[in-house]
Amino acid sequence: MNVFIIGIGGGVGVRLARQLTARGNRVDGLVRQAAKRDELAAEGIATTPGDLVAMSVAELAEAMRGNDAIVFTAGAGGRDGPEATDQVDGEGPGKLAAAAELAGIRRFVLVSVFPEAWRERRMNEDFEHYMVAKKHAETQLVLTALDWVILRPSALRNEPGAGTVDLGLAKVHEEIRRDDVAVTIAELLRQPTVNRVILEVTGGTTPIEGAVAAMKP
Repeated sequence: MNVFIIGIGGGVGVRLARQLTARGNRVDGLVRQAAKRDELAAEGIATTPGDLVAMSVAELAEAMRGNDAIVFTAGAGGRDGPEATDQVDGEGPGKLAAAAELAGIRRFVLVSVFPEAWRERRMNEDFEHYMVAKKHAETQLVLTALDWVILRPSALRNEPGAGTVDLGLAKVHEEIRRDDVAVTIAELLRQPTVNRVILEVTGGTTPIEGAVAAMKP
């Protein structure tokens, strides 16, 4: 399988690239900075120079052509102000979906966020804007004819993966390891009948392969 990852240099994206490469898949993804491209190349991870915001839909389609699936796991996260959040988190997935349709790629996995994420912390306005942008991206993707999956992970941690999760249509927001999110995405890509569904995932006790298989219709 050939998989194009937006956010391939990020915390979940790079872990997914490693997972897929180890399973014998080919990965690629947009990276703006030459230093990051060199860093990933040292691991044997291929990348394409490019910028999601600056590129047109036609340019994105050309960059992705020949792939079997797209994973969007990029995010400004509210860190760089509302404009960047709108361009990346809000409009980015819809723009990429249009490019996917143009390139003839049907499988699209969007990594989103739990709706109630960190509400108890009373986050600042930038974070709240980020949450609105993420919901906007979801609403745009579900209107497409693509074979989409929206995956909402709970709060992300960096410890080594447990290999187990709690995955389903609605879960309580807790915490999950980035490794386990990456493996969950890799398994979802192996299950094409799991599509046009919004799933929530957090730490749990079910082996990931079984948790994803249980989502098949």
